[in-house]
Amino acid sequence: MDAALEEAHAAKKRGEVPIGAVLVLDGKIIARAGNRTREHNDMTAHAEIVVMREACRILQQERLTGADLYVTLEPCTMCAAAISFARIRRLYYGAADPKGGAVDSGVRFYTQPTCHHAPEVYSGFAEQEAATILTDFFKEKRDRL
Repeated sequence: MDAALEEAHAAKKRGEVPIGAVLVLDGKIIARAGNRTREHNDMTAHAEIVVMREACRILQQERLTGADLYVTLEPCTMCAAAISFARIRRLYYGAADPKGGAVDSGVRFYTQPTCHHAPEVYSGFAEQEAATILTDFFKEKRDRL
């Protein structure tokens, strides 16, 4: 999770919402990324999507079976679906997102009968630090208004 937090801090420096993700396979980091929605002008460039795309490119495959994903914030519905389609083995996330999350909050994507693959989910890793990065980011934005 430390590497994911580093990616969140790097995203913040780029002016992105500070969310970071790391994909691990066989105990080794394969790819790491932070949000890049503003940089790429792409609403799908969430940290989870970017890191899975990069891992698939590196591994030259379309699925990430057996891989573990570490992300600083509970994934949204779009990312939860992509994680399912990628066949991620385990999802570890930091802070819960009661408003936009879709794993343990909101639609609870992995509990739906239409979900074909659900990763093992573990939450609360570096939760306070992950939450603080986000709250500080949005507070700074509001203070500049």
